[in-house]
Amino acid sequence: MQGLQFTLQGKGRNKYGDLVSRGQVQGYHLKPHAVDISKGAHRVDIAGLKKAEQRDVILSEGNEFAAKFTLGIEVEKNSLHRSAVKEYPLLCGFERDGSCGYEAVSHILPLLPAGQWRTKVFDLFVQAEKIIDDRYSPSDKRCGGHMTLGVAGMTGDQLREAVRNFSGIVMALFRKRLKNSYCKHNLRMQAWDDNTGHFNGWASKYQMALVKDNVLEFRVVARFQSVKQVMRRYELMYELVNFSVNNPGGSHETFLKRVAPIVLSMYNGNREEADKVIDYARKFQKFINSGAIHPDIAEFLQ
Repeated sequence: MQGLQFTLQGKGRNKYGDLVSRGQVQGYHLKPHAVDISKGAHRVDIAGLKKAEQRDVILSEGNEFAAKFTLGIEVEKNSLHRSAVKEYPLLCGFERDGSCGYEAVSHILPLLPAGQWRTKVFDLFVQAEKIIDDRYSPSDKRCGGHMTLGVAGMTGDQLREAVRNFSGIVMALFRKRLKNSYCKHNLRMQAWDDNTGHFNGWASKYQMALVKDNVLEFRVVARFQSVKQVMRRYELMYELVNFSVNNPGGSHETFLKRVAPIVLSMYNGNREEADKVIDYARKFQKFINSGAIHPDIAEFLQ
């Protein structure tokens, strides 16, 4: 597939160097390593992008192109549709998960604006529908949907600092997970303190947004229940990273206007619910910035 240079490989190495199948469920933390498929695009894949988008989010590698931003997703499920457990171009593999049951993990994907290349990424989601969609592979509230972001040339901590200024929307959308024991720490996304060896008083990995070397993992994201849901969250994360990195001095209100149509689609056109989320985002952003807890969001934090 042009623009997503990846061939089904059958097997891959896990963290111990063992060669294991990508199409079978492995033990906890024993899935094969992910392949970086954010590279290898051709001119036709980026031809429809605006010049600013090509400049800001595409890296030239000779006659091919790579995405400046990357994304990885983890799809947790109580059970996996039996006939659907096989190798997919989207997924690096499957493994058992202690909190939910099973977990399907993606390769390293390009995180892109709308265009031909993004359409190819979305097609990978469609191909994996029987893993993603609850109609086939069910999930419950114990399950999560982690999303891991990367930006070429930035460390995970630099990315944390950049997106921190606009992450109120993430808290608003997933506000009911803010007390979850697997993601409830460091809700203000504060920096590591070298003096104390803690993030805002905790050394726990169970943070809302966890820095991992050169990436940032949003652990607060709720479970994936449909392909459409994955697509909308992909779009949201693109806007979050793009605005944070390429328009760091932009206002929070300008950012909210940019993501408002995505939020509206997430709520199937229900403007009242979408507007409620945008209002929550303003209040959560003030909490991130200053620690101030508005009465409207107190129930999700205390």
